[in-house]
Amino acid sequence: MAHSTNQNGQVKLNNRSLKNTSSSESATPAGLSYRDAGVDIDAGNALVEQIKPAIRKTARPGAIGGIGGFGALFDLKKEGWRDPLLVSGTDGVGTKLMLARLANRHETIGIDLVAMCVNDILTSGAEPLFFLDYLATGKLEPQLAQIVIEGIAEGCHQAGCALVGGETAEMPGMYGEGDYDLAGFAVGAVEREQLLDGSRIGAGHRLIGMASSGVHSNGYSLVRKVVERSGASLDDVFDGADGKQRSLGEVLLEPTRIYVKPLLPLLKAGAIDGLAHVTGGGLSENIIRMLGEDLGVRIYDDAWQRPAVFDWLQQQGGISETEMRRTFNCGIGMVAAVEADRADDILGQLAAQEIESLDIGEVIKADDGNRVQFA
Repeated sequence: MAHSTNQNGQVKLNNRSLKNTSSSESATPAGLSYRDAGVDIDAGNALVEQIKPAIRKTARPGAIGGIGGFGALFDLKKEGWRDPLLVSGTDGVGTKLMLARLANRHETIGIDLVAMCVNDILTSGAEPLFFLDYLATGKLEPQLAQIVIEGIAEGCHQAGCALVGGETAEMPGMYGEGDYDLAGFAVGAVEREQLLDGSRIGAGHRLIGMASSGVHSNGYSLVRKVVERSGASLDDVFDGADGKQRSLGEVLLEPTRIYVKPLLPLLKAGAIDGLAHVTGGGLSENIIRMLGEDLGVRIYDDAWQRPAVFDWLQQQGGISETEMRRTFNCGIGMVAAVEADRADDILGQLAAQEIESLDIGEVIKADDGNRVQFA
């Protein structure tokens, strides 16, 4: 649906007149408007106009028309696809939104939204083509909504996909003051012969781990619990291993890395045989999702140094190593399965794209159902 506003607040009225039993005259209540019910249609329409410049920056040849209609069109033929399969993905940002609200930092949360969707469809070998968002709130705050949607547009720009539309829903009574929620939907395409479905992966393939930008957008219910237990403030100075000083809030709200542009050339060249996006379930549960059931992985967890934020979370929360591995990315946001003789070349190409990457393990035959081994 092209970007529009959807006001879903409901007011139930008693249609019978109110009769004053002490007089012969009926009491007539003042007429109500949608604005009286908490929904401002004019503010929603104004928001659509304000976000148009940011959305135009994401345009690509296949996207037809602008925003404001009931549906969005995309022309695959105009983009030169021969035998494409469509790949779709949807996701949200979760309770990271609550930290964004507490820190009053909303500029990058839209990047997280796009990243969670486009990184997922990338694992099929697909190029993201277009994206739609859904922003729901109790009372529309146009300036805040504009900041959030401009972040979504920036994420689309980083992914090379068009922001073709979305929905802004104002629902008084559903959300508390200042609350909002985000969801997104991405569609991509992959040529049939380039689809990544696990069939090209075998024992002996190397695992190339690509650095995350931080916690990304998973495990934030646990993150918030750790912050609460530690007594830390989001304004506290956080000393990272890189020597840079930032606030704890900045570190925890670092946007999810988008891997699309660095990986697309490798995917189209057939250099990568499998991809796993490390999201909910962490390292323990995501990497094996790209493999057949007869295969597993051996991960050398000393192959990389975890970003300092993960050490802080583990120490402050007393989190076990097992829980860390099945909740967080622990510094590895995407994992590629590649043939052993290609690993060094791929590592070099990723470095040229400024993606820090390392050989973190190998694909193995599953051992009595134990498909994930840490060494």
